[in-house]
Amino acid sequence: MGRLFGTDGVRGVANSELTCELAMNIGRAAATVLTDSSHRHPKILIGKDTRLSSDMLEAAITAGLCSVGANVVRLGVVPTPAVAFLVGKYKADAGVMLTASHNPCEFNGIKIFSGDGYKLPDALEEQIEAIVLDHAQEPACPVGGAVGSVSEAPNTVRDYVDHIKSTVPFALTGMKIAVDCANGSASRTAELLFSELGAECHMLSDHPNGINVNDACGSTHMENLMRFVGENDMDAGVAFDGDADRCLAVDENGRLVDGDFLMAICAADLKSRGKLEKNTVVGTIMTNMGFNRFCEDDGIKFESTKVGDRYVLEEMLLEGYNFGGEQSGHIIFHDFATTGDGQLTAAQLLSILKRREAKLSSLATLMTRYPQVLVNVDVKPDGKLRFYTDPQVKEAVDGAKKQLGNRGRVVVRPSGTEPLLRVMVEGEDETEIAEAANVVAGVIRDRLA
Repeated sequence: MGRLFGTDGVRGVANSELTCELAMNIGRAAATVLTDSSHRHPKILIGKDTRLSSDMLEAAITAGLCSVGANVVRLGVVPTPAVAFLVGKYKADAGVMLTASHNPCEFNGIKIFSGDGYKLPDALEEQIEAIVLDHAQEPACPVGGAVGSVSEAPNTVRDYVDHIKSTVPFALTGMKIAVDCANGSASRTAELLFSELGAECHMLSDHPNGINVNDACGSTHMENLMRFVGENDMDAGVAFDGDADRCLAVDENGRLVDGDFLMAICAADLKSRGKLEKNTVVGTIMTNMGFNRFCEDDGIKFESTKVGDRYVLEEMLLEGYNFGGEQSGHIIFHDFATTGDGQLTAAQLLSILKRREAKLSSLATLMTRYPQVLVNVDVKPDGKLRFYTDPQVKEAVDGAKKQLGNRGRVVVRPSGTEPLLRVMVEGEDETEIAEAANVVAGVIRDRLA
């Protein structure tokens, strides 16, 4: 992780950690790093989610961009993957998304996309950090006609929805689905998308008020959707997070279908149609052991990366793979998108159900999930760094690994977006792994909290 950028952009409590001044300076630095100096007025798109602070930060980063001569095109409230797609469609030099994804409303963040629609590599983020924090380069300060302008893009939702629709060869006519928008960006797009695909849509958490994003709803709080689907004879339910780059699902019985199961269903379908490049799926170290077994049984190669959809995508681009994702629901269909896209994932999943005339509960039996325990431990700011060197923490982790042997695994990692260490223990015996996770978490809490 960098000094400003985590695994998914810059993130913090809005107006406290992520201030207007910082947002303005990041805008100046990003325009300086990402655009050609010979291009007098580079075009940069800005999208945002539904948080109250998004308007404030949009104004600040717009001021920073315009102050170095960039022309800003405001997209309004859109999903993160819409920004990535529209950068290419609108021939922009870069795109910015203001969102804190699945975090509560007091947080916000800045995600930046280069002109090809991909999230920035570490090297470019480090250049931006050097300008903002070290004053390594002084951004230009043009005057008169060289100052940037601000305009609105009127057709953002239509253009994005049409793009997702173009990836679905089978209409969803006759399907009854529940859609949880997390009171976030999908509130502006999901009902239009899935109703135009032919589904009967029952919408949940699609009335954002600035402070209810991810509040007991969406992909991080699946209980309401699970209950609704189970009680109302739905074919399936889908849920997104605040910026709609994640998707989780619920089968017709109201049971959760997480990202690993979605990847198994989609990978098997892609393989059956000869569409899975190099017969390989890319996941992360948090991908369930059951997914590895599914791949072995189905003759699919599995590649694992660090946690973060950016690292999944880097591996996909490096090796020429076209499908990968995370248990959290960040799933990348690289034939159609340059980043994880929750609504694209949902559309592909529902299309498979329709084409195969199958129940989601039946398709989910492709994979058997191994029990997995995740314990989040709040730590001090320096605790995430001391984790790597603390001898007692290392001893506890090594002891848990030795205890489980080949019956399970232990993964401890710092969160890329929050002041947490995440302890994940997975294995055959739920009681054994819960005990191991709590022992490791207790040592971390004593040493680093």
